[in-house]
Formats: sequence, C-alpha cells, structure tokens
Amino acid sequence: MSKKKGLSFEEKRARMMEIFFETKDVFQLKDIEKIASKDKGIMFVQLPLSLMSMSSWHYDTSMSVKEVLQSLVDDGMVDTDRIGTSNYFWAFPSKALHARKRKLEELQTQFAETSQKKEILQKGIEKSKIGRENTAEREALVKELAALRQEKEQLKAEIEKYRECDPDVVEEMRQTSKVAKEAANRWTDNIFAIKSWAKRKFGFEESRIDKSFGIPEDFDYID
Repeated sequence: MSKKKGLSFEEKRARMMEIFFETKDVFQLKDIEKIASKDKGIMFVQLPLSLMSMSSWHYDTSMSVKEVLQSLVDDGMVDTDRIGTSNYFWAFPSKALHARKRKLEELQTQFAETSQKKEILQKGIEKSKIGRENTAEREALVKELAALRQEKEQLKAEIEKYRECDPDVVEEMRQTSKVAKEAANRWTDNIFAIKSWAKRKFGFEESRIDKSFGIPEDFDYID
C-alpha cells in the first residue's frame, strides 16, 4: 500500500486553524491533539522505522501539536489564556478577517509610500538629465575634461620625479641621516673600546685584531 505524503508546516497550521474556525470553540491542548489526529489527519505518533515502512500512513514526528499551536499564538492568529492550572486556546473567524484587513491596509500603505518614492526618484532622474543632452558642445566638453584629467596625471608624475627636492622631504632625509650618523659613531665607539680591551687583556696587536675581524685600516668616526 502506498504511503500518504506528510503535511508541510504551513499545511499543519492551516488545518489547525480549521479546527477553531469550524467549531468556534475554546480548547485545551489535549483536545486539539485529539482533533488534529482524528479529524484533520495530522499524525504526531512516533513509530519505529520498521513499522513506519509497513504503515499506509505517514507519521510525522518533525513538529508537535504544541509547537505548531505555539507558532500560531506567536503570529497572533490564535489567542490563549491561563485559567487556573490549564491553558485555553481559541480563534474566531472575525478576528482572522480583521487581521487580514489590517495586513492588507499595511501593504497598501507600503505600496503607496513606495510608489511615491519611485515617482520622486523618477522626477530626480529626469531633472538630472537636463543639460546633459548628447549635443556636439557637450561631447567637446567631455573630451576636453578627459584631456585635462590626463594632463593632471602627467603633472602629478612629473612632480613625483622632483619629490626629493621638496623642502619637507629634504629635512626628513637630513634628520634620518643625523640619526644614522649618531648610531654609526656609537658603534664605532664600541668597536674601539673592544679593541682597547683586547689589547690590554690578551696583548694582541691592533693590526692583528683588525685583520681577524675584517676591520679596515681607515676605520674611524663619521664626520
């Protein structure tokens, strides 16, 4: 025997709303569970896979009655209230009609606002086209603008060639050179101090130290 196709989430919601609209009654959760299974074909019985494959019904365990009902409550389609220790649920066609009317009014308002914005934008586009007609004079101005932009880029490249002559750049280079010179002379101090220590400690000749460590004969401070 063929299986019956399971209901989608929206189909379950629609059938559950039918329970309220057709009866116009107030229910507890247990009552809705019974009616959903018996009258609306919404099965929420979990069976072993072996039994499910043998059954002619498709048992849907992906969504409980409570979860489907809660989704309707969250969307304002079903009302609920707690009386004593029990929760009661109800939904009347009149409320659903008013809800649809309100939604329709909201959509109509949004459509009107969007249409108005579109009209304003269209007018702005038409206005912006004024003075931009494709005339011979405009084409000449566009070509002139392109030539001026190209000339500007060439001048920028030319200026970049002489950047090293910029007073700010020169001053920056001077300060950098000063710092480098001071650092080099500090290292020269250190080398002379080590050479002096080596001569006193081990009696090495200065020429031997220079040769061993690759120190040139004209090694000295930078003026």
